[in-house]
Amino acid sequence: MSDAETGAPSEGGKTPPSEGGKPPSRLPLDWIAGSLRRERARAGLSLSELAKRAGIAKSTLSQLEAASGNPSMETLWALGVALGVPFSALIEPPAPSVRVIRAGEGPTVHSEQSSYTASLLSPGPPGARRDIYRTWIEPGSVRTSEPHIPGTVEHLVMSTGRLKAGPRGEEVELGPGDYVTYRGDVPHSYEALVPGTTFVLIMQHV
Repeated sequence: MSDAETGAPSEGGKTPPSEGGKPPSRLPLDWIAGSLRRERARAGLSLSELAKRAGIAKSTLSQLEAASGNPSMETLWALGVALGVPFSALIEPPAPSVRVIRAGEGPTVHSEQSSYTASLLSPGPPGARRDIYRTWIEPGSVRTSEPHIPGTVEHLVMSTGRLKAGPRGEEVELGPGDYVTYRGDVPHSYEALVPGTTFVLIMQHV
């Protein structure tokens, strides 16, 4: 997605501001632990097999399922791909009948590679297969994303700043109000061109 989950700035820049303050800096580890145990049981995988498929240490996975450790965006995304589920399935909270997310709230993950932060606004309900994120990114490094689960399509709407994003070799430059869509099941990247770059990212899953 790291020191970010403990409240420290992510590598490549400071924890980005939002309207009314900073985005939340800690992941709901109990939600993640329960989701990992549920999805691993559904897939019929052992700790060792899931860790091997995701390319992480078995001890790391064991810690996450025990609601400890320090998961990064990259680790959780690799686990989602290995389990064949959207990233949001691992971090979404229990859903109330009415849900409001104020500015600076929501389960948030940080990248180890760059100053890139994503806050889950809405996981896709059954049949919809889409997730919505509010995202912050700062200049200085490129957030490179490995392919998501097959059939993923990303929709990106710029809010502030300027961004270079898209599949490898097909990146485009975007400004406030611009929209772009592209395949998310191929390598792609995001690079802030000016400070204070933010956007809304909608991930559509087949």
